[in-house]
Amino acid sequence: MLGFLIFLFTIIPIVELALLIKIGQIWGLRNTLLLVILTGILGVFLLKIQGISILRRINDELGQGIIPSNALFDGLFIFCGGLLLITPGVLTDLLGLLLLLPFTRKLFKYWVKQKIKNAIAQGRVIHFTYFKRYE
Repeated sequence: MLGFLIFLFTIIPIVELALLIKIGQIWGLRNTLLLVILTGILGVFLLKIQGISILRRINDELGQGIIPSNALFDGLFIFCGGLLLITPGVLTDLLGLLLLLPFTRKLFKYWVKQKIKNAIAQGRVIHFTYFKRYE
């Protein structure tokens, strides 16, 4: 877990900074800043539109007495995708966009569900509290 946190908070920002510097050298400072600002605006816009749509879907499913598991997964990925698009950087923007697009989000949703099913089949217990993994 510590290795993942080191990767998350040091390596990724360094790679993002290097990419932004390289893009700045190729496109120029103004265009690079415009790219960062536009992806942030796009993230907020897509997050708002898709977030409202998902909340409506969850509400409709709950109103019909259906547990909205797919809608909750979509909501989680839309939230994460919007946050990644708001965060400055090229890699985070790309991942955020992939999480917001419905056809690629389905792939992420399938992958996460398979991971959960495998953990359950192997008898592992997954706790989302305290960010610890218990086996």
